Amino acid sequence: MWSILGIITVGILISIYEVPSLLRRKLKRELWVFSILLIFGVVLSILKSLRIDIPNPLDLLTNIYKPLNDFIFDSLK
Repeated sequence: MWSILGIITVGILISIYEVPSLLRRKLKRELWVFSILLIFGVVLSILKSLRIDIPNPLDLLTNIYKPLNDFIFDSLK
């Protein structure tokens, strides 16, 4: 519980520090990208603190290329 509260607090502090300068310079696209990435990072950090298994992107690539790899190695034997 405390770790979740800490993660959200850090996310809010980062927003308080960064958002006003982006708004002053009228950088709307950068503000959207910053917000999306910050929310994504906060959610992933909360899931990690709750010890929820987060799939690794490399596992997806392995599942995609494993049949191709097996086919090539079998054909070279």
